[in-house]
Amino acid sequence: MTKKIGFIVGSLREGSYNKLVAKKFAELLPEGFEAVFLEIGNLPFYNEDLEVEGKVPTEWTTFRNELQSVDGVFFFTPEYNRSVPAALKNALDVGSRPYGASSWSGKPALVVSVSPGAIAGFGANHHLRQSLVFLDMPTLQQPEAYIGGIMNLIDENNTIKEDTVNFFQTIVDNYIDLFNRYN
Repeated sequence: MTKKIGFIVGSLREGSYNKLVAKKFAELLPEGFEAVFLEIGNLPFYNEDLEVEGKVPTEWTTFRNELQSVDGVFFFTPEYNRSVPAALKNALDVGSRPYGASSWSGKPALVVSVSPGAIAGFGANHHLRQSLVFLDMPTLQQPEAYIGGIMNLIDENNTIKEDTVNFFQTIVDNYIDLFNRYN
């Protein structure tokens, strides 16, 4: 049976480097695994007042159902002000509610931060990891996936360089080992 891995990209920008990297990671999944890109840009901000019958936004319900259908999650995040983008944090909140019915719990996770800067989204990567601990998501620790200076890792056609793809494959292989320990 094919295992589904939810791919969540924190950057909503059309030409996002995180989307480019996420698409490459999707290609690197082994046989028996499928990438499922989960949309987060359409989610209304979480507001507990809407968490009552008749008021729950359909986008929340759709997202929660899609999230429940995946077996693991890859997160790709840029760094905004030393943290994750609002859309990504909102998705974490929407998926963790209503209280006691989190759709995240137990799903093995991978955090990849992609940045043009030299520190490679370190702050966003670690802020996201803090939330994943609370959400009960076992998260790959090594190798760490900080992808800095992304413009130097792609060519003029937005093709990711081979040595970088090899590093991505190492990350994916280690994630699959983690995934198999929990499934």
